Amino acid sequence: MILIVVEHANGKVSKSTWEMVTAARELGREAPITALVLGSAIASIAAEIATAVDQVLVADLPALAQYDPELWSAAVAQIATEGEASLLLIGGSRSGREYSPRVAIKLDAPLLEDVISLKANGDTLTAQHYTYLARVTETIEATGPIVVATIKPGIFNPATPRAESPAEQFDVDLNLPAPRVQVTGKTAERSSRVSLAEAEIVVSGGRGVGSAEGFTQYVEALADQLGAAVGATRAIVDAGWRPYSEQVGQTGKTVQPKLYIAIGISGAVQHLSGMNKSKIIVAINRDAEAPIFKIADYGIVGDVPQLVPAILAELKK
Repeated sequence: MILIVVEHANGKVSKSTWEMVTAARELGREAPITALVLGSAIASIAAEIATAVDQVLVADLPALAQYDPELWSAAVAQIATEGEASLLLIGGSRSGREYSPRVAIKLDAPLLEDVISLKANGDTLTAQHYTYLARVTETIEATGPIVVATIKPGIFNPATPRAESPAEQFDVDLNLPAPRVQVTGKTAERSSRVSLAEAEIVVSGGRGVGSAEGFTQYVEALADQLGAAVGATRAIVDAGWRPYSEQVGQTGKTVQPKLYIAIGISGAVQHLSGMNKSKIIVAINRDAEAPIFKIADYGIVGDVPQLVPAILAELKK
């Protein structure tokens, strides 16, 4: 079977999980696609993902209420072994990148990381991922009774539910180790905006906005008007104008919204690799030769302080 570890948050299946379902379907293997849901009070999660896979395994335990890399890796390795999985897919989130190597070691399996393409040729899996700041696409192969792969978020199109009846669900028993880490407190970034990874519209800013105040005045204002998420280039984040959680690019988040608006972004390769699969790209930049215009569907050449306020004024009408 192909085993997918379901990522979820706030009672919903994360977008990255639907992308993993697409990756599994595109392999064309006859093996059933099975979803593994870990956590506590996760009935709604299991029911949601059951509309897209062949089988759902549910581990609903109080011990799994909080993410713990040791518990997650033990649980995933156990289920993969018992189910004789041939391929294990884990989301390339921060937590997925943390516990996936532990799983690979427990299973004595090869690990393919940050996969952007995955193909099967008999018992061999061929994957691609970016390297050298996304200037090079590296092709790697893995062969074995089981292969572990992390899927880079925002690369595959999210899967849609299937027409047939929801998959059958099965509760599983786990032999979990005693936890060695205790979570004593938790803080979450508070934002009224939609998550960058889940957004259908993203407004991003680069050095062309002029300053941290300019970013707020132009990028944030337009995002608020459109109900969009806010993104930033690496240069903006490195300058301390915006938090790393908003960085779009090879070393940040990969996004694939319906509309991506790039304000004052020249279009460095590092940034383009994180947003070039957006459905529609609109670029605003005073440099008519900026690389961003080569991939933009619509380009506006002009000064940000003049153009963005004019756009905002029209939207407010």
